[in-house]
Amino acid sequence: MAAAGDYLRFVVTLIAVVDPFLAVPIFITLTATMRAQAQARLARAGVVTVFLVLALATFIGEPLLALIGASLPSFRVGGGLVLLLMALAMLNAEAGAVRHSPAEAQELEQGEVGGVVPLAIPLLAGPGAISTTILAAENGGFVHRVAIVLCIALICAIAWLVLSRAHLIASRMSLTGLNIATRILGLLLAAIAVQTMAEGLRELLPGLQ
Repeated sequence: MAAAGDYLRFVVTLIAVVDPFLAVPIFITLTATMRAQAQARLARAGVVTVFLVLALATFIGEPLLALIGASLPSFRVGGGLVLLLMALAMLNAEAGAVRHSPAEAQELEQGEVGGVVPLAIPLLAGPGAISTTILAAENGGFVHRVAIVLCIALICAIAWLVLSRAHLIASRMSLTGLNIATRILGLLLAAIAVQTMAEGLRELLPGLQ
């Protein structure tokens, strides 16, 4: 197992990447015509999907990288870049194209999609969350990966609490309040993204040390 600080860093990073507050307006849009029971079912289904996707990435992500011939340092740089792009969008209180492309947003507005897609994938468990999970699980044994999955379960529980109370949160916090929370998480994510890229570059280019 890694040090407790590493797991805490992973939890903070994944909270910032998943950012359930950013999903609140979209969840409200998806459930505008649903009854309370249907809203609760969608929140549960979305969170369970996020957990399954990230738990699967924990165990098969590194072998998949090895299969395609990608090194972990290069993936760290690429993953850090993805996180940085997400962070820049979050600082503008936007989902950003990495999470939610303009075409997907248009489909959502027109009512052509709904449910777990795009809520769970790609909004919550998108490229950023998957790459963060793979990097956290790197070079770890079974116990370490189980600990990562437990951290994912904690994040999913937090996401469920936010989504299941999305309408209440939106009425209490207002859009401005939600945007402030997203910007704060975006600032944290930007710092983590730069650190992740720096670590990957040091491994790829030892002369930078």
